Amino acid sequence: MKNYQLEDFEEQFLNQLSNITEKNNLINPDLFSKYNVKRGLRDQDGKGVLVGLTEIGEVHAYIIDENETIPVPGRLIYRGIDISDIVDGFLKDGRFGFEETCYLLLFGELPDEKTLAGFEQLLAEYRKLPDDFVRDMILKAPSKDMMNVLARSVLALYSFDDNADDTSINNVLKQCIRLIACFPLLAVYGYQAYSHYHGNNSLYIHSPRPDFSTAENVLHMLRPDSKFTRLEATLLDLALVLHAEHGGGNNSSFVTHVVTSSGSDTYSAIAAALGSLKGPRHGGANIKVYQMFEDMKQNIRDFGDDEGIENYLVKLVNKQAFDRSGLIYGIGHAVYSISDPRTVIFKEHIARLAKEKGLEDEYNLYLKVEEKAPEIIGEYRKMYKGVSANVDFYSGFVYRMLDIPIELFTPIFAVSRIAGWSAHRIEEIVNSGKIIRPAYKSVSKRRKYIPMDGRKGV
Repeated sequence: MKNYQLEDFEEQFLNQLSNITEKNNLINPDLFSKYNVKRGLRDQDGKGVLVGLTEIGEVHAYIIDENETIPVPGRLIYRGIDISDIVDGFLKDGRFGFEETCYLLLFGELPDEKTLAGFEQLLAEYRKLPDDFVRDMILKAPSKDMMNVLARSVLALYSFDDNADDTSINNVLKQCIRLIACFPLLAVYGYQAYSHYHGNNSLYIHSPRPDFSTAENVLHMLRPDSKFTRLEATLLDLALVLHAEHGGGNNSSFVTHVVTSSGSDTYSAIAAALGSLKGPRHGGANIKVYQMFEDMKQNIRDFGDDEGIENYLVKLVNKQAFDRSGLIYGIGHAVYSISDPRTVIFKEHIARLAKEKGLEDEYNLYLKVEEKAPEIIGEYRKMYKGVSANVDFYSGFVYRMLDIPIELFTPIFAVSRIAGWSAHRIEEIVNSGKIIRPAYKSVSKRRKYIPMDGRKGV
């Protein structure tokens, strides 16, 4: 050891330890089948293992007919109401819908006009951070990852709450509504700090406006001139509504149930959910879609070249293009097979924004990939169910048209999903369930303890 420079020793020793760790933690894949382990808590046909009950959200993708699973067009249901009906309702009235959706998810019923106005006023009053919080917690410690900023800021807010550990419904509800109101500020201010300190750009900190909706405030606080069109705000609001909830079985909502079941505080539960959403398998999917299309545009000069598009998709599936993962990002979902209802709704409105932004050709490229990708995946991959475009396929494109930087793609998801997380936390507390503790079977062989002088070296 004395012959090594410290850095050389550290690197070599850690490499040795890493190899040992990998070798001694690898489980024979055949054992999962032997013991009928539902990896990812999912059956081989894609159906989730039932671990709980919820009244908050429902993801519907198939029917059972004479014991046969038959895929159907996907449906997303909030508190018993189809998401398409919710969207049609507020769009027909010319209203923004995210605040109404939050109320529905939290309280289980649609608000009347007076109640909704009161809830929106409460959000506006709560849409502020503690004194000096922006300076001390965000600007003085800028991060290159906005999800890190969100999680760190949420945990820091614990220190400003005199009743942080009180898990009564009244207190938790108050905490959750405050977080719903403050998430846009935490995300946007975190990005402004990053843009200034790491990108050498001017620093803009716009205070939220009480007369603006959540979507309007995001665009107002993000843009240097605070200007945006009604269509831009409408599309962002729609994105927030479509991402607000997706049943208790999605990774981050399940995490919320798990942490809540232990009796932990609201800030810890939401920070854990943020850690889950940060993962590229969950909240970061639209970033991968965006990057994939950027690579595709570099390789396909003519967006109308169907053969070129097909060839590129084949290369993706065969691990010869983009990140060589073999995936066509944005195509396929753990539950939906025939269609993702969020995508169906989104597409009805994206065309108008693409036209306003002069990006109709690129939008048509997305349409062609959506059409061709399932066929190519079916040709080159063994599939247990059909695949279709999920909401992440288009959301990154929408965010880019809204001039939302890629660093905020996943945080915008969190600004929306905090509504669902809050509802699931409250539901877990109300029903006083047991601590969630699934079983893991040990498959390690029994061994005897070996005294120090009988052990082999690394």
